Amino acid sequence: MLAIFDTEGVLIDGEFLPELAKITGKEREILDITNKGINGEIKWEEGLLERVNKLLGISYEECIKTADQLPIMNGAKETFNALRKLGFTTLTVSGGPDILVNRVKSELKIDYAISNQLIFVDGKLNGIKLKVGSNKVNAIKSILNEINEKKDSTVATVDGANDIALFEIAGLKISFNGIKMINEKSDSIVLEKDLRKIIPIIKEKFELV
Repeated sequence: MLAIFDTEGVLIDGEFLPELAKITGKEREILDITNKGINGEIKWEEGLLERVNKLLGISYEECIKTADQLPIMNGAKETFNALRKLGFTTLTVSGGPDILVNRVKSELKIDYAISNQLIFVDGKLNGIKLKVGSNKVNAIKSILNEINEKKDSTVATVDGANDIALFEIAGLKISFNGIKMINEKSDSIVLEKDLRKIIPIIKEKFELV
């Protein structure tokens, strides 16, 4: 069995780039672009590059500090402990930065994590290497081939428009405080910021005790 998660807004209670933008006073501007990407109003890749370009020059130390300060979602640690006990392989795929996703992977003991790579030159943010675009399935194809799990035994828990392709490979589709588009295509909707709420849904679907 396989459990796939988005990172920001699902495993992390917040968004990295808008938080980082507070350093430069561009928080509102970056948040607006972020929300357009989440809502599917612009291509995720386009919005990501635009946001990063507005934040060039911020130090590596500030980026790490911002990543470390974003809180893990309420109930996330208990949820991943429960999933491991139930026999799930876990994977998170994020349109966000590696320095945040790698931290989350370590703290929650996630099996696989794929994200975009921030580029630093002389200790300053210089750009981003795109590994995850608007179709997240493309970014995790090699992992899916390695795991070779059936759709019927895969669950996806997501919140934004750039996650929609993950629903195509999942037998159980969960919206976690998701946008309207995600809610409409999901099997179950969680409206609380408590990731533990997905465990009863998963247990019922897969008839697990």
